[in-house]
Amino acid sequence: MAQAAQTEVEDPLYNLRLSIKASATPILSTSAEPTPSDYVDDLAQATHITFNVDDAHRTFALTADTRFAPDAKPVDLRSCYFAWANKDASVTDYFAAVATLNEELPGGAGGGVQSLPFAQKIELIAWLSGETESSDSIAPIDGGAAAAAAGDAAAIAGGKGVPVDRNMKSTQGGMVDARLLQIYDGERTMGDHNTILRGNKPVDFSPYRKTAASFFRNRPDSHKPSAPQPALVSNLTKKPHQKVQPIILLSPSASSLLRTSNIKSFLDDGIFIPPNAADTTSANMIQIRRPMPSISSQPITFILVDSTASFKPTYWSRVVAVFTTGQTWQFKSYKYPNPAELFSHYPGVYVGWQGEDTPQGIVDLGRGVMSAKVDKWTGTDKGRWRDREVVERIWARIEEGMRRAGWTREGPGLAGQQPSR
Repeated sequence: MAQAAQTEVEDPLYNLRLSIKASATPILSTSAEPTPSDYVDDLAQATHITFNVDDAHRTFALTADTRFAPDAKPVDLRSCYFAWANKDASVTDYFAAVATLNEELPGGAGGGVQSLPFAQKIELIAWLSGETESSDSIAPIDGGAAAAAAGDAAAIAGGKGVPVDRNMKSTQGGMVDARLLQIYDGERTMGDHNTILRGNKPVDFSPYRKTAASFFRNRPDSHKPSAPQPALVSNLTKKPHQKVQPIILLSPSASSLLRTSNIKSFLDDGIFIPPNAADTTSANMIQIRRPMPSISSQPITFILVDSTASFKPTYWSRVVAVFTTGQTWQFKSYKYPNPAELFSHYPGVYVGWQGEDTPQGIVDLGRGVMSAKVDKWTGTDKGRWRDREVVERIWARIEEGMRRAGWTREGPGLAGQQPSR
């Protein structure tokens, strides 16, 4: 257990996650043993990164491979750190930043930073931030310890003695001489039933199994050995379940009152701000944490995007709402291009101005699309207390659809299909 913990502490990806969870900003430097004169702010100039967590200072090379290997090829530490630093950037801005950094790195264009696809970037960020405890693309830290333990057991059972570190120089009692090392080499300890059966060559036990089977066949049924308990084995060996984050699709239309630039202030803070307001920022992907009492005792993280260009087929089971302006071209790339079929699976939401008629395109979509109205913008966000009421109605509609689909804190229960009521 101690060896596994030590291996985890020495893992660069684990240290990056620890620093993020502790809000401890890493230090970039140009040396493996940095001093203040080696510190730099530019990632293109840095060769090492130091994590300062729990009064410990651990330095790693930025070119070191990590356990994050989505395509069976490890991603280096610099690429993982850069992906986290640009977690809120749009896909276009992220790719442009990667290209710029590669040009600035020594060696010119095509340097050492790998641009992660949308899905891989989301998976890495979710693990680093602590949203998920496991990932299919991140190898566990237990292979080295298991292999070492197996090798030691084989050496003991084979009569080669207890493995001794010949590089050790002294003990609490003084120097270790050559004679004592020779004695250690000849020492043999008794093992348990697991180590005793591990010989220095493979042993074929099939004849004995046949003999044993004949005895079991002749025994009365009442004395048959009880069947193994597969549930106990599966509970010990099964991997931790990975949480699935629900997805909300936004309208990509320029006429939409809600876009990626202002959706967070609306759904998270309960205040409507026009998408072209000066104090808003534009991103391709937004994350919002929202309590869903009827589904989970803990807040659920929602991913909001305005494009399905990077969607995998399995992502559609995670969609819980579709914001629309009634323009049918929005649905051409969706799993269900037909609006009637689309909104029979996922709740629709339209947000318009208070006092104006609902567009005919929204009315034609039927009851599968909820129509909500916000007060018109007067140039200031003061006095917009009605916005919160509209926001709560929208979240209630989304929560109702998720509950009907069997969602839990781990993910969808009925293939993620959201029936419209």
